[in-house]
Amino acid sequence: MFGLSAEKLLLLVLLAVLILGPERLPYYAKQLGELVRKGKKMVDNAQVQMKSELGDGYQDLDWKKLDPRQYDPRRIVREALQPEKKTSNILDRVKERPPQRKLEFGEAPPFDLEAT
Repeated sequence: MFGLSAEKLLLLVLLAVLILGPERLPYYAKQLGELVRKGKKMVDNAQVQMKSELGDGYQDLDWKKLDPRQYDPRRIVREALQPEKKTSNILDRVKERPPQRKLEFGEAPPFDLEAT
């Protein structure tokens, strides 16, 4: 509970007894009990309100998908900027290339003015 071990919790109770003293300790224990009851009542009311606002379909929600801790902005940006990988066979790429021929001696290589 909140990262407290049994030893730490016992130490906190002992410090509360020493600091508050036996005459004020029952009053503060009662206040703590009321605070816990109010907190539980708030949680119960929030659950009832959520059920009434979301309707019957809320049980189908996958709450883990809505957890903001799962989103890594670096991964999202990296995936958005990566070009889609086209999975193609090597034979498909060879078929797409135009046929090549050897140049004759002194013949200029093909040059496309619009490509440069």
